[in-house]
Amino acid sequence: MRRYTNSTIYNLGQARGASSTPGDIKAAIDAGAIGYSVRVVQEGERLDTIAGQTYGDSTLWWVIASASGIGWALQVPPGTRIIVPDASGLARIA
Repeated sequence: MRRYTNSTIYNLGQARGASSTPGDIKAAIDAGAIGYSVRVVQEGERLDTIAGQTYGDSTLWWVIASASGIGWALQVPPGTRIIVPDASGLARIA
């Protein structure tokens, strides 16, 4: 699965441009348009495993990275607070 296309969660499977998608997620969270939870990364966790547990698709790790403003890293140090957007809100981003 490619990162920005054909996801059943993100944007109802519509293709998105790589340059606008991460900013759209962060802006929607900041505007209150997407619900989210805050989670503290535990020892041994990675963003891809968290995405797999949350969305059923580990390739959506970049959604959490974007929402959390931490860049493009799968691994973050334990104790890092991350923002995990609600799957239902991601489908509404135009």
